[in-house]
Amino acid sequence: MDYRKLGRSELNVSSLCLGSMTWGSQNTETEGHAQIDMAVAAGVNFIDTAELYPTTPGTAKNVGATEEIIGTWLIKPGNRDKIILASKATGPGPERVRGGEKLSGPAIRRAIEGNLQRLQTDYIDLYQLHWSNRGSYHMRNNWDYDPTRQTKGDMDDHLTDLLETIQALKTEGKIREFGLSNETVWGTAQFIFMAESEGLPVPISMQNEYSLLCRHFDLDFAELCHHEDVSLLAWSPLAAGLLSGKFLSGDIPKGSRRDMQPDLNKRVTPQSTAAVAAYSALAQDHGLDPAQMAIAFCASRPFTGSVIIGATNLEQLKTNLGAADLVLTQELLDGIQEIRRQYPMPM
Repeated sequence: MDYRKLGRSELNVSSLCLGSMTWGSQNTETEGHAQIDMAVAAGVNFIDTAELYPTTPGTAKNVGATEEIIGTWLIKPGNRDKIILASKATGPGPERVRGGEKLSGPAIRRAIEGNLQRLQTDYIDLYQLHWSNRGSYHMRNNWDYDPTRQTKGDMDDHLTDLLETIQALKTEGKIREFGLSNETVWGTAQFIFMAESEGLPVPISMQNEYSLLCRHFDLDFAELCHHEDVSLLAWSPLAAGLLSGKFLSGDIPKGSRRDMQPDLNKRVTPQSTAAVAAYSALAQDHGLDPAQMAIAFCASRPFTGSVIIGATNLEQLKTNLGAADLVLTQELLDGIQEIRRQYPMPM
């Protein structure tokens, strides 16, 4: 397992991060704990969660259950020191989380008190804003994203409010570092500019979707992160399981995410199906597991801090963890580039 420093911080995290959003819905507490144990044994020292989780599905009754499951693992003797823990404050919208309120200093205060209580810990190593009040082009919203509907308005005051609260939480020892999620290049730049201008915490990481099928990050974001030292935490590196190739036969396992969400949040398209078939064939030509190839590709990118892997059973997790030491040849990378040119925006 490789370990990497996140952004400008001193946090050294494993190149694979254990995602958790199925715990409390698709997975029980016992299964969640077993996944953590397997990941830690493989060298993973990084777990990502959120107050919103689980999401598969997310309901008013199970909101926060994922953090509770992690919390009962963390309080076992010696476990807290094994983990660099990341969680998030939910952006506006979901009524089941703090009434769907917008992000603000007081809202972050309310959020983190809940995070800490459920996780049964005194501090969170990396605290992230799940999405901004302006909205996001992520999760297929890029097809009709219209920033001209936004008004800059009191953006400066808003960012100062958020960043001053983050600074206070750091001073109080409740968080160690601060990151963003599902943000834009402009939004991230505004956070960095304001933080540096006012001597406030700079975001060290950006948790955005990134996979062979979703490569928005390769362009302007890659440039920003290179110059400003912000690390990508790549979520959904398998495009909700598509890139494992398991759906190519047409079979949809009972209880799988696609069984509950047939289009996988608009990821299933004729173009993405064709692209997945091409990537799966490429992996097989090189004697590789398609899922491991897809995860290893994300980990190989120069801007990546860690790749967030998830699973609903230990067999899937074992496969995903096997990507940690996989080095992709230039011939394989050239093959990936050829497929990308054929399917540049497949979903």
